[in-house]
Amino acid sequence: MAVTDETLLIAADTRRRLQRMTDEQVVQLTRSWVDAWDSLTPLFNEALLDLLHGAPDRLPRAVVARNRRLQSALRQARATLNELTRGANEVIENSLADAVLDAVSSHQSIVRSQLPADSAGVAFDLDAPAPEALDAIVTRATQQVHAASKPLAGWVVQAMRQELVRGIAVGDNPREVARKLMKATEGHFNGGLARATRIARTEMLDAHRRGSQTAAKANTDLLTGWKWQCTLDRRTCPSCLSKHGTLYPVDQFGPIDHQNGRCARIDITKSWAELGFTGIDEPADTFPDARTWYDGLTDDSKLAIMGPTRMQLLADGAINWEDLATLRKSDAWRNSYTQTPVRDLQAIAS
Repeated sequence: MAVTDETLLIAADTRRRLQRMTDEQVVQLTRSWVDAWDSLTPLFNEALLDLLHGAPDRLPRAVVARNRRLQSALRQARATLNELTRGANEVIENSLADAVLDAVSSHQSIVRSQLPADSAGVAFDLDAPAPEALDAIVTRATQQVHAASKPLAGWVVQAMRQELVRGIAVGDNPREVARKLMKATEGHFNGGLARATRIARTEMLDAHRRGSQTAAKANTDLLTGWKWQCTLDRRTCPSCLSKHGTLYPVDQFGPIDHQNGRCARIDITKSWAELGFTGIDEPADTFPDARTWYDGLTDDSKLAIMGPTRMQLLADGAINWEDLATLRKSDAWRNSYTQTPVRDLQAIAS
């Protein structure tokens, strides 16, 4: 059950491949959103200039809300967003099968890296999961993507409408007012892009994790469980850092980190002795310890990860390492571990 340097290299390569997959999706989605807003900009700009021309210092909300040209622009925005959502779903779905197959391949490589080498006269045949099980993962992930993206258009258009109707202080320069409103409205429009990219990253990662879980279930005779692995850098959140290295049963899904999380599942084999191999020296485990890694950081790096209050509470021993993560339950998505709010940590410490 020793995680070797080779294991860690394979896991790092897997993360890089997944990152490339999701980055490619983000590029496609961003290009689509930028092109869409460019097509909508003239509609909103002309509607606002027409509305503001000769207007008093402040327009009543009802006047703005009833303006036909603005309403037409908002209807076009909704139609555009519906089209963007369909396109985003297609972009995400096209990569789900690749992610699942990559998970199976990575699982087998990670397991083999922990077993006696062929040179020692030992050979292992790893079982592959049934194709229908992998198809079911893709189907489930596709359903999740559609459910998560379905309300996107209505939510974005409502935010845009609220921005436009909450009151316009015209003053002396209608064009400047229109410019500022356009910028704010574009910000709400791009909130849909942020949500779409979050769905893409999260569902791709979860599909990959389910692929790993399914592959592991086909080889339970070799495995003792899996470890939660976070990315050890200054961007790591306290929750993920505290979960790093924790061990879970083979058939348990995970890691259930927060949305846009970067954590990974590392399947762990049984010890060579448990597998029946004696007289062969098993290598030392090289899986890094999160607390040791954190304690070796500079204060600036600790501060970047924890923030001042968490950092001090931890240094004082007022909270435990495990207190940094809190399980959040969600019917709309899935349960996930997120960083414990500072106020809750202060309550623990008091």
